[in-house]
Amino acid sequence: MKSTEREKNCIKSLGTKTAHFATLNTTTFTVYILIICSNSTILCLIWIQKSLHEPMYIFIAALLCNALLFSTNVYPKLLIDLLSDLQVTTYSSCRFQAFIYYSLSGSEFLLLAVMAYDRYVSICKPLQYLTIMRKTTVTTLLVLAWVLPSGQLIPPLILGHTSKLCNHTLNGIFCNNAVTKLSCMVYGLIVLLNIGIFPMLFIVFTYTKIIIIAYKSCREARKKAVQTCLPHLLVLLNYSILITYDVIIVQLGSDIPRTVKLLMSLQIITFHPLCNPLIYGLKLKTISSHLKTLFSQIKWSSLTEFFQN
Repeated sequence: MKSTEREKNCIKSLGTKTAHFATLNTTTFTVYILIICSNSTILCLIWIQKSLHEPMYIFIAALLCNALLFSTNVYPKLLIDLLSDLQVTTYSSCRFQAFIYYSLSGSEFLLLAVMAYDRYVSICKPLQYLTIMRKTTVTTLLVLAWVLPSGQLIPPLILGHTSKLCNHTLNGIFCNNAVTKLSCMVYGLIVLLNIGIFPMLFIVFTYTKIIIIAYKSCREARKKAVQTCLPHLLVLLNYSILITYDVIIVQLGSDIPRTVKLLMSLQIITFHPLCNPLIYGLKLKTISSHLKTLFSQIKWSSLTEFFQN
């Protein structure tokens, strides 16, 4: 992106519009619709089915809701840019998108940490589970997971508003941590530790404890631990890899070919929001069975309506 004045209009480096932009725009729109439909389906299922009104499924619903907000922060603006001859935004708008992007990214790690704690209590302290994971505890954990990252990112957002721009070009298809390279002010290590590294260490420690205790238990307990923890670990691994991509893209900058940079950026905003509902829908038997029932009911009602007409 390029900017000319203090409020700074920035031009994205997507290049001029060519024939492939139409295909890219259609594909991007289709992916966005798939993300909305897949995440919303499981969200509605958890909302409707009273048997799923348990802490683990509430945290899954929060994770899926976070993915929807994450996608909505990126895709509408990206679709507008793909339809435009010139990809332009203000510096303040770009920084606000980056703020939402990293607030939700931090919330993702904290939600995964909360889910790890929930699994730890469920498997390692089953008799105390209902006492520990009460409604107030679940609500408090959810609020903290969403408030803490944004709270820590507000000071840099305010301070960065008055900072001097050193560069007027943003190397990317949306405003991620590349926006910090537009400013001469350097910050973020403490925030990264608080909303990224520390939750990750807590998750690793928690699942290590679960594995050790499950290994010492009976075969049935080990099987239960694998069934409930594997989807969470897959989501964690997937998200950690994509966030690492995000850092690599910005740090290497111009050393990465333009096409590779575009593909890596698209992976960040595509794979994780799409993988979450697939992993939880296929790997968790409870959700999977409810989905099969739901789709069979829809199919049966459609067939009945067809033959009646």
